[in-house]
Amino acid sequence: MTTVSCPTCQARVIWNEQSPWRPFCSERCKLIDLGEWASEGHRIPGPPALDGLEENPESESNH
Repeated sequence: MTTVSCPTCQARVIWNEQSPWRPFCSERCKLIDLGEWASEGHRIPGPPALDGLEENPESESNH
């Protein structure tokens, strides 16, 4: 039987189809992690993906 640690609380989780929130131990831990990504608490290293897209679209249509 394969087990993994919950990324949020480190509880042991059995990795199989009977664990609906895997790799998380619960829906609560899954939502905590989602909130961290949404608030940019978790990030993937690298340059910002939106460079240059923050220009005013109206200024481009006047060219």
